[in-house]
Amino acid sequence: MRGFSERPSPRYRPVGEHALLVEFGDTISEEAHAQVLRLDAALSATGFGGFRESVPAYVNVLIEFDPAIADHRTTQTAVEALFASGASVTNAGETREVLVCYDDELAPDLRIVAGQTGVGVEELIAAHLSGDYRVYMYGFAPGYASLAGVPDAIQLPRKAAAVRDVPAGSLLIAGPQCLVTTLTMPSGWWNIGRSPTQILTKDESRPFLFNIEDHVRFRRIGHALFDDLSKA
Repeated sequence: MRGFSERPSPRYRPVGEHALLVEFGDTISEEAHAQVLRLDAALSATGFGGFRESVPAYVNVLIEFDPAIADHRTTQTAVEALFASGASVTNAGETREVLVCYDDELAPDLRIVAGQTGVGVEELIAAHLSGDYRVYMYGFAPGYASLAGVPDAIQLPRKAAAVRDVPAGSLLIAGPQCLVTTLTMPSGWWNIGRSPTQILTKDESRPFLFNIEDHVRFRRIGHALFDDLSKA
């Protein structure tokens, strides 16, 4: 694995009086996100005076600090010292399985996506199941893990307007991203299935099924098994 010495050049942006945003790019890329993970892991391992928390996203890391101890300049200096040290952490992640039912009743946008991408329904399902999905970040709502890896052939931009009351467990895609919802909420992403797999756990030490950098495999199930598992 490459270290920080071969990184995209970071940009630093003050956020209020208590945080610094370190950006590695403007668009989602493997290279930028790899640097996000390395910096987040290095901060968790070593920290610095006044360090509180680091929050990784696709191409940036928000670093929160105690303003009574640190400031934007000392935080940037600490980050630059990590870069200079060549710190690098390897985390291959684990593989998690998520069950999904693609039946029409549970996949209101499946045929629409098939029509707009020019593929058959079964071809679309096969393409989705073949995707190489990885957890990039959490955001928007509890347990909303943003997965990258939707195959090019079935990608669509998000809808022009959000739809209300999208059920918890819905399998959504938009562009290269995919997620399984945990709450009933509005969404402008395409709903192509439903999962009975519980993303929110009851374990306080690990509240979500996925960790950042985990890989996700989807496995197709029928409606009857979906109903049985949902009741359980």
